[in-house]
This record gives sequence, structure tokens and C-alpha cells, in this order.
Amino acid sequence: MKSIPITRAAFRSFEESTAEDWAVIMTRMNDTQRLVADRVLEQLRFMADDHGGFPVDRLEHSLQTATRAQSDGRDDEYVFCALIHDVGDTLAPFNHEAIGAAIAKPFVSEANHWMVEHHGYFQGYYFWHHIGGDRNARERFRDSPYFDYTAEFCAKYDQVAFDPDYRSEPLEHFEPLVREILTPKG
Repeated sequence: MKSIPITRAAFRSFEESTAEDWAVIMTRMNDTQRLVADRVLEQLRFMADDHGGFPVDRLEHSLQTATRAQSDGRDDEYVFCALIHDVGDTLAPFNHEAIGAAIAKPFVSEANHWMVEHHGYFQGYYFWHHIGGDRNARERFRDSPYFDYTAEFCAKYDQVAFDPDYRSEPLEHFEPLVREILTPKG
């Protein structure tokens, strides 16, 4: 059986790279992007192993957030953001918003990206005063056109999604949505 050689760039540093090298890399970009949905779903599954002391595990929190948004008639992009907003919790608990926002940015509106990127400050309104923080830290973003949008996300979907009795949709329900949003077209 004849194997197909893998074409790779030939440089040892970016400085010595050529247009031909970058043509090879750019043709592989969609291949790499096609793996992203699987990797995001894998990270979400890892969240089932960590409750972090919360009443539900981190995956269930994300599923509840997404299910609540979907049940309320939010569009697919918003539901996707609701699902992945905390995907970074197990990788970078003190900066988890940046991970979800970085994943979402190329695929969602500016409003939804901003919401994911800043939701931690808005979520803090509900509990930071219990742990010695400033519950009004979100006020530094009051001038943003997405302030109310993000405050609503946290109030209606995020901060209430810790209910052990809530019947959320399983991750498999959202898998086609994740694949649709994160898989390159064409």
C-alpha cells in the first residue's frame, strides 16, 4: 500500500519562510479548523468531571445555560455562546472568559463575543460581595453598547444555571450546533 506523503513547509524560522511554505500551511488551515468542534466538545465533556464545589458539575452548568437560552428562543449563535461561555473553567479558572471568547470570536457577532469575553465581571455581581470582591466591578463597562445585553445573559441564563433539579438538554443535543458554527464552510 502506497502512503501519501504529508506536504510540509521547509523553513526553520519564519524569517526564512517563503510564499510556497505559507501556501502549504494555508491549505491545511481548514483541516485544522475541522478538528476544532471535536476539541471543544471534548473540553466540554472534561467539565463533567469537575463540580468545583458548585451544586452541579461545570458541564451541567453550561448545558443549563444553553438550554435556558434556547428555550427562551435565542438564536443559534447565542445558544452556542451560552454553551461554551465557561469552557475555559477547567483550563484557566481565573481567566476562563478569555478562552471561550477566543474560540467564539471568528464565528459570532461582536455583541456575542463581548458577552462571552466579559461575562465574568457581570456574573460577579451575584456573588463577589460574598468573597470580598466588588460586586459592582461590571460598572467599569457601563459605557459599552453591550452592557445591558451581557447583564441580561447573566441574569436570565448564567447565574440561575446551578439547579440540580433542572432538566437540561444533553450535550449531544447541542453537538450539531457546535459543528455547524465551528466547521469551515466549503
